[in-house]
Amino acid sequence: MAVVIPALLVRWAPTVAASPARIARRAGLPPRKVVPPTVLPDVEPVELVDLTPQDARAFNAGVPFAKGPNPAARPFHLRDTPDNLARATDCLATALVYEAGDDPAGQRAVAQVVLNRVRHPAFPKTVCGVVFEGQDRTTGCQFTFSCDGALTRWSPSPALWTAARKVATAALTGAVYRPVGYATHYHTDWVVPYWQSSLDKIAAVHSHLFFRWAGWWGTPPAFNRQVSAEEPVIDRIAPLSDAHRLGGALAAVAAATSEAATALASVDGSAPALVTDPDVGDTQAIMVALPVGLSAESYPLLAAKACGTRPRCKYLGWTDTKAVPRSGDPNPTQVAAMAFSYLRDQPAGLERTLWNCTVFPHTRPGGCMRRDPGAAVGVTPPAAAAPPPMSGRGPDNLGGVRRRVTGAMATPVVQAAPVATEPQPR
Repeated sequence: MAVVIPALLVRWAPTVAASPARIARRAGLPPRKVVPPTVLPDVEPVELVDLTPQDARAFNAGVPFAKGPNPAARPFHLRDTPDNLARATDCLATALVYEAGDDPAGQRAVAQVVLNRVRHPAFPKTVCGVVFEGQDRTTGCQFTFSCDGALTRWSPSPALWTAARKVATAALTGAVYRPVGYATHYHTDWVVPYWQSSLDKIAAVHSHLFFRWAGWWGTPPAFNRQVSAEEPVIDRIAPLSDAHRLGGALAAVAAATSEAATALASVDGSAPALVTDPDVGDTQAIMVALPVGLSAESYPLLAAKACGTRPRCKYLGWTDTKAVPRSGDPNPTQVAAMAFSYLRDQPAGLERTLWNCTVFPHTRPGGCMRRDPGAAVGVTPPAAAAPPPMSGRGPDNLGGVRRRVTGAMATPVVQAAPVATEPQPR
């Protein structure tokens, strides 16, 4: 009895939770500090105090909510160009998916924090810049998914991605999540970051706690920075985002086009070749391998970006890098393999896009190239047999001859290279 009873008392004794003050002293949390309005606060890396989840929850429960008002943030309206807006939307959606999962309230709260940061002078002034701040560091990134390998380990389902983009779109067009006010920081309740001691705890959304800077830097007047309209391209989310995949492709095309324009020749099999097109004045034909994974619907924008402000331009694309001509005109085999063409002739009021509908049978969004494996632009066809004498009406079967009617008479015009609806790509 003398042995058993004390042992039972120790075994079944109630657990006494450590006080937040004792936990803070044991963990070595820094003392609270309030940054004066004349000094921009530092954005500290996300470094966690070495605590068990149980001690972290006890500590967080003991931190009181800030007294006083918690005003809602002003509506945020991002009025960027369509491509910049698309990149911002997808960066924000990525943060929502990887930080809040499929929790709609959590997603809206995270979106509000990101946009609060965009407006605050201590953070980058673009949505993508805020979300991926510190992404190149294995530690110290502001959103852990951007540097802990989460992007390569898991991808959201199409339904989850679509839902997150809807929340992101709403946030970028004025929707406000009022409960988190002007919060610029948050963390789950089972961890304690070192930066917490200098911020005010203002809200809890499920298992996440939200904070704003203490003092003037956490008040509405501090969130007055003009945001940037130039959203960076984030290559790491290209598998998720058409906007970032296209943005990366445009940057590569712009660089390669500039190099090719200087050399007037193909640099390698994937770089565009520029050749002068005698059929359309001073038009330059840009011949390039189309980016892998880019949807067919994106090709016209890719072509327009590559052509820039040229009044006359041809953009010819192949899905097979080996089929891209290194210089000069495409041969018949290369013409047959061509996947996309774009023609611009502003003086003539012409802009046309054509797709190889054998390559894109269902996804092509416009006209189809006419396929003629025996002909190619720039290749002189063999001499044809003389046509039979024509009556005033002409034969019913024109067989490769296109008619231009003047009055009651039809004048035949021989089409040298019927590979696409006129004007034909080169």
